[in-house]
Amino acid sequence: MSNSFGKAFRITTWGESHGDAVGVVIDGCPPGLPINLEDIQRELDRRRPGQSEISTQRKEGDKAEILSGVFEGLSLGTPISISVWNTDAKGKDYEHMKSVYRPSHADYTYQAKYGIRNWKGGGRASARETIGRVAAGAIAKKFLLAEYGTEIVAFVKRISHIESNIGHEEITLEGIESNMARCPDQDAAVAMIEAVKTARKNGDSLGGVVEAFATNVPVGIGEPVFDKLDADLAKAMLSLPACKGFEVGSGFDGTYSTGSQHNDPFYMSEGTVRTKTNNSGGIQGGISNGESIILRAAFKPTATIMSSQDTVDVFGNDVELQGRGRHDPCVLPRAVPIVESMFALVLCDHVIRHRGQTGK
Repeated sequence: MSNSFGKAFRITTWGESHGDAVGVVIDGCPPGLPINLEDIQRELDRRRPGQSEISTQRKEGDKAEILSGVFEGLSLGTPISISVWNTDAKGKDYEHMKSVYRPSHADYTYQAKYGIRNWKGGGRASARETIGRVAAGAIAKKFLLAEYGTEIVAFVKRISHIESNIGHEEITLEGIESNMARCPDQDAAVAMIEAVKTARKNGDSLGGVVEAFATNVPVGIGEPVFDKLDADLAKAMLSLPACKGFEVGSGFDGTYSTGSQHNDPFYMSEGTVRTKTNNSGGIQGGISNGESIILRAAFKPTATIMSSQDTVDVFGNDVELQGRGRHDPCVLPRAVPIVESMFALVLCDHVIRHRGQTGK
């Protein structure tokens, strides 16, 4: 099974949900980049469980350790290995379902493919695997900001039917982090939080959409045909647990427009080619055009719910499954830093590849 992502800036994640530890190996980070544990830990703290009453109550400190690739605060250009120990794993919570296929989980498909699976929390299929992505994403973010001034911001756009309509120009990191829903629209956030609380009380779960945008992205990033920037972003987002949909720019809404309405007219601004609108979402022909890159990732309702569900066991017997354990009733708030990280990993990989092709 593939556990690696990227070409020039490549990561390999490892570990299982209820194993001893999880982590990542980053290969291709340029030498001389200032890296400190605080930058990585800040991002992991945004992702960690037990943050609020609308997230899983698993209590993990998620303290990162840099094992290699950094010396005197600078990257060496060699593989960077980062690990996080699991300190609150409770595999026994899954004992009663080790021979049962949980609805909409990877239990059956992993068993069918490999003939064996780690039933403790889903093993590699667990969102706990994303710790490695977020740790690597923190380094990618730092590189992009230092080299190009590129910044990436993600927020909860919608939970169930409750949607934020706040404009990007009004969004700040402080506004996003000011509430447990990670929605910068404070009125929408209040409604979202109540909806998630109600779903949890009813033994159910909710889905929604995370929107993200990147500013100050260099022109010319991306490849024609198979390695288009938007294609790699789609793969990055759809590789996340529970992600079931992806849009860039106008996305599916653009299909309601005519070509004359949807096209982004060019104009010159201080010697730079710009577009008057951004229905393309900053990407045209699979290559960045210098405008903000805008994307949305849709996440399904959390598959583990506390209500009873009909399923079958590994022997084909009908079973009524009662959920147990500690789970997010909605993955959206904790998905925000993960979406940002995957966004950063794709951009970082492509800008380094671009340097190799063009020398700039």
